[in-house]
Amino acid sequence: MKRIGIDVGGTNTDAALLDGDKVIAAVKTFTTSDVTSGVRTALKEVVAKAGDAAQDIVAVMIGTTHFTNAVVQRRDLGRAAAIRVSLPASASLVPFCDWPKDLASKVNGGVYLVEGGHEYDGRPLYPMDEQAIARAARQIAQDGVKAVAISATFSPLTATCEERAAEIVRNEAPDVHVTMSSTLGRIGLLERENVALMNASLIGLARETTQAFVDAVADSGLGAQLYITQNDGTVVRADAAREYPVFSFASGPTNSMRGAALLAGVENAMVCDVGGTTADIGCLINGFPREANNVVEVGGVRTLFRMPDLLSIAVGGGTKIGRDPLTVGPESVGYRLAQEARVFGGAQITATDIAVAAGLISLGDASKVADLPADFVAAALARIHADIAEAVDRMKTDATEVPLLAVGGGARLIPQEMPGISEVIQVEHSGVANAVGAAMAQISGETDRIYRDMDRDDAIAEARSAAIAAAIAAGADEKTIKVIDVEDLPLSYLPGRAIRARVRVVGEAAALTEAVPA
Repeated sequence: MKRIGIDVGGTNTDAALLDGDKVIAAVKTFTTSDVTSGVRTALKEVVAKAGDAAQDIVAVMIGTTHFTNAVVQRRDLGRAAAIRVSLPASASLVPFCDWPKDLASKVNGGVYLVEGGHEYDGRPLYPMDEQAIARAARQIAQDGVKAVAISATFSPLTATCEERAAEIVRNEAPDVHVTMSSTLGRIGLLERENVALMNASLIGLARETTQAFVDAVADSGLGAQLYITQNDGTVVRADAAREYPVFSFASGPTNSMRGAALLAGVENAMVCDVGGTTADIGCLINGFPREANNVVEVGGVRTLFRMPDLLSIAVGGGTKIGRDPLTVGPESVGYRLAQEARVFGGAQITATDIAVAAGLISLGDASKVADLPADFVAAALARIHADIAEAVDRMKTDATEVPLLAVGGGARLIPQEMPGISEVIQVEHSGVANAVGAAMAQISGETDRIYRDMDRDDAIAEARSAAIAAAIAAGADEKTIKVIDVEDLPLSYLPGRAIRARVRVVGEAAALTEAVPA
């Protein structure tokens, strides 16, 4: 089964054509300011490079940092209103209260606090004020706001209030897009609400970007199904990605980690992905990134939802290197590496120039960095090695020595020996591991809820069934589904032998397995 993976990074857009687990062709191009034309170029070049092998391609998987960049850079964001069903509780901390002021000023489309919600054990907190929700919906439409985020207390456990509120908003303001926080985040009202508000503010950009990807694939003439990669190393159909852009925030580094696992044949290891702008360090467990179980900040906003546990440092191929005194980053030339780096005829010394001068890689014109003093090159390289080694050590959970998979265009900047690392494996096709990871991504299903009056085994079995059903609904082939993560926690403060169970499963896309000849 042939499929193409494309990863759009801050500096490079990479593409790889896979036949099963074998890489047939791979290309690396520079990311363009409009993103889409870079995707078209990468798609065209990888198909041309594959030649006759570029036949019967059944899917194109695209990973992009477009949405998280929009939040970080405060651009292309729409206004979003917040309806919180929680009164008389939580009135002291209103929506947007913990957002950076510059970001809140762009996104805040109105705040509406409404009576209702539930307690942690499922009991109604207060009867929901449906008339207030209807008035809020009419006001939102009148203000010209195109999206709304609805949140309610403990909605991941009992989503009744959010679902009814969404129904009212759709009836009163059918042109307003609705995001329910219970479909995105976990327990923790402010963080879950923040994710829903971010998602609502990105809906316009997500629809535009996804359609551009659809058009790029259609124009290629491949006739392939389009999927968008997500934070947990899985994919969704383009129509689903259009509704939940926040699930693609960390898809770039996740793709690299999944690709590294495939290319190295190692499922449990540390991974360091050195790109053009940053180095991302994470941990692989059973071939998937370790998931963050605490608050993750995106653009200065606290969130708590499905994200990989990553540490990013300002070390990449485009990192600016200063002299007198020696500095390494944090600034980067980004996608202008080909214009600004010394080896490409520019005036800025970058980490790429240091790597070329040290003989680690052959790129551009090495004669243009021949004048760099050997002690300066050695000192800069030592600083880079120290920064990476420290970051890897911070991400390890114990002192046991484990292998480290080195991937990314700047993988040669990773030191070959580090404390706590048994060996550093320079992965084949490491420069396009992110595209390989995108191409091999599967569809996931997850459930996270509280079960009462059940034995532990029964609760986990029911959660497993719910996760499988969610994966099938998302387009997974039931015959290929496997469980990759199970967590359970007895809740002694709740009546009725309460157990919180979380199960995650993955499987191949049904549309792809059906495309394979019998």
